[in-house]
Amino acid sequence: MALFFRILLVSPVILFWAISSTRADDAIINKARGYLGSEADLAVVRALRFRGELSVAEGKSLAPITAKLEIIFQQPDRQLIIATTPAKIETTALNGYEAWQVEAVTDKKSTPRVSLLGRDSIKRLRANTFENISFYRGISSVGGRIEDRGKAKVDGVDCIKIAFIHASNVIFVRSFDRRTGRLILTETDNGSEIREYGEIRAGSLRFPQRIVTSSILPNGSKRIITITYNEITVNPKLPDTLFVIPSLAMP
Repeated sequence: MALFFRILLVSPVILFWAISSTRADDAIINKARGYLGSEADLAVVRALRFRGELSVAEGKSLAPITAKLEIIFQQPDRQLIIATTPAKIETTALNGYEAWQVEAVTDKKSTPRVSLLGRDSIKRLRANTFENISFYRGISSVGGRIEDRGKAKVDGVDCIKIAFIHASNVIFVRSFDRRTGRLILTETDNGSEIREYGEIRAGSLRFPQRIVTSSILPNGSKRIITITYNEITVNPKLPDTLFVIPSLAMP
C-alpha cells in the first residue's frame, strides 16, 4: 500500500464527520451545523473538492515529506485522493463498494501499478466519504450511532464530547465548543489527535484551512501530518470516470 494512502487512511483528512442526533444531543449538533453554514446551504451540498498541500514529519531528524493534495467527495459513496510529489503520483478512489489505487512515476518510463483495496480500507473510505458530505447528520442510516461522552475542558475550552461509532474499530470522539459548536479536537480509535486551525470559505460555508494530526508510531516516535487547503469548491462538475477502476474507464 502506497505511503500517502496509508497516511490518509489512518488519519481523517477533513474536519467534518456526520452524526445522527438524539434529543439530548440536538442542541450541540444544531450549533455545530450552524457554525459551518445555514441549513439551506448545507442541504444542497452534493460534492466537495479540496486542493492544497500535505506535509508528513516523523521523528526528530527526518525532513518532512510533502505533496500536492486533491481530495474529492461525492454523494453517496465516491471519493478521490490524489497526492503528487516530484517523483510520483498516488491516486486512490472509492466507487460504491469498490476501491482502487494507482501509483505512477512522473517520468512516465514505468507502467503505473494498479491495485484493488480490501474490505477494511473500503469500510473506512465509505465512512470518511459519508461523514464529509453529510455535515453531522444521518449516521444511523449507515448502521452507525453516537454516544454522549459528557462535558470536558479541552485546550482550555468548555466542550461537549460526542463519540461517533461506525464500527468497533472505526470510532471518533469529538470535542465541540459548548458556546459556538466549533470542533476543537478529534480523538480516533488508533490514538491519533486531530486539531483544526484557521478558516477558509467556500461560498457561505466555513471550513478549516489547516488540519494537524499527531500520532505515536509503534517504535515510539511521533508523526505529524499537516494538511493545508488553498481552494475548496462546492458541487463541482465531476465525470463518472474519475472514480472507475482505470482499466474499466478506458474505451
